[in-house]
Amino acid sequence: MYGSPLTPNARKIMLLGSGELGKEVIIEAQRLGVETIAVDRYANAPAMQVAHRSSVIDMLDAAALRDVIVQEQPDLLVPEIEAIATDALVELEKEGYRVIPTARAALLTMDREGIRRLAAETLGLATAPYKFADSLEELREAIAEIGVPCVIKPIMSSSGKGQSVCKSEADIEGCWKIAMDGGRAKKQRVIVEGFIQFESEITLLTVRSVSGTAFCAPIGHVQKDGDYIESWQPHEMSAKQIEDAEAIARAVTGELGGYGIYGVELFLTKDGVLFSEVSPRPHDTGMVTMVTQDLSEFALHARAILGFPIPNIRLLTPGASYTLKADRESDSFRIQGLDHALAVPNTQVRVFGKPVTKTGRRMAVALSSADDTEQARELARQAAQSLSIAYD
Repeated sequence: MYGSPLTPNARKIMLLGSGELGKEVIIEAQRLGVETIAVDRYANAPAMQVAHRSSVIDMLDAAALRDVIVQEQPDLLVPEIEAIATDALVELEKEGYRVIPTARAALLTMDREGIRRLAAETLGLATAPYKFADSLEELREAIAEIGVPCVIKPIMSSSGKGQSVCKSEADIEGCWKIAMDGGRAKKQRVIVEGFIQFESEITLLTVRSVSGTAFCAPIGHVQKDGDYIESWQPHEMSAKQIEDAEAIARAVTGELGGYGIYGVELFLTKDGVLFSEVSPRPHDTGMVTMVTQDLSEFALHARAILGFPIPNIRLLTPGASYTLKADRESDSFRIQGLDHALAVPNTQVRVFGKPVTKTGRRMAVALSSADDTEQARELARQAAQSLSIAYD
């Protein structure tokens, strides 16, 4: 039981990170009568545009983070990005604040090292071979051991930033620079992964709630430079692959604990299912659920973190998403072609409302449904390619 927003009895959620995924979470929370506060490192972020209040702080500044939390006294702290002063969240949780799903989950998944060691070394799950490096020289040594081709990623980044494929010794220095430029939190450390010959890669959205652990239908996706371009649901898998994927997701999310939705990324290979990464929050590839499921990943997340039951998750129709990305940086631009995109049958568009463009930044997404995923992918692609960005 709780009162209306902006009253003394309101239940309050503070979103830490306020991008397009957080915007949908806030909308769903408000539908359930929750007061919402959006926090991010820049003004007018997408979720700020729909929240009751917002604050702009350096998300990696533990003192600034603590100050805004203590001032607002939220019932739930909901991280939406990786680049947060997670040590402060750990301390705040000890003081009685509730972190979603848990402060430990936010801490471990903030960087690729914590979650990879948990999955491979603690839980014994199958992953790509990997090494870590703190310098260019250590990177050379790691690549010599892993072999080429291999994938190099900063231990802390998002949306594929700083990721590259090293194909030969001549690429090593360039890959190191890409990782340093794309990483967050000024951490000069990378993970080197053996290159996996996978048949496909999927996201298995896993929901932990008072009703137990449940799974959405698997989502297939295509990435470029580590960032997703398109996704579709359901992705065709054998019964054995689904069983193995759910077992991996259950093990990882069970270890991390708490309530909410997790985006578990997996590789499907001829030798079995491999764990890749996990995000303790809605996943960008899961935006497709806004047209495929009775409850989107955002609605599921809001219900789960608020302690409400989730009796079942229904896939209503096959569907797909396709993104619109910027190709340059600008603070003066317009999204155009919406009339053409919305003329595509069974299609919706979400324009995120980000205040500035950056090279490779997602600015909108087309969402389409159809009788099968291939038709849906074609419709979503057609709609997204009808959109464009006009720069002033």
